[in-house]
Amino acid sequence: MARILLIDDEPLARATVRRYLQHDAHDVTEAENGAVGLKLLDDMEADLVITDIVMPEREGLEVIRELKRIRPGLPVVAITGGGGDASRAGSYAEWAEIIGARAVLQKPFARDDLRQVLAALLPATGTD
Repeated sequence: MARILLIDDEPLARATVRRYLQHDAHDVTEAENGAVGLKLLDDMEADLVITDIVMPEREGLEVIRELKRIRPGLPVVAITGGGGDASRAGSYAEWAEIIGARAVLQKPFARDDLRQVLAALLPATGTD
């Protein structure tokens, strides 16, 4: 079981990813934007952060950049739908990896895709 901070401004996307994670017995804390997510990390020990890229308040690229500064060893998974634009989604994904995301998933993604990423980043989670 891992402690995971999930940051996404879309309630349905957050609920779906939360269900995926909880099904595999992960402890999930949710934030509706990057500003809230970074504030939650002040008082939480997370094993991994999953952040959307396109969102208000503090978008995901800013979150990733700040996480690399304040918690350089913390794995970050970026998720993006590109705001409905496939070319933007690819560009966001590239930037997310350049600035420090350990993995990027394009929305919508399957539970097994998320499980594979978690298995690579948190091998002791037992999500096989």
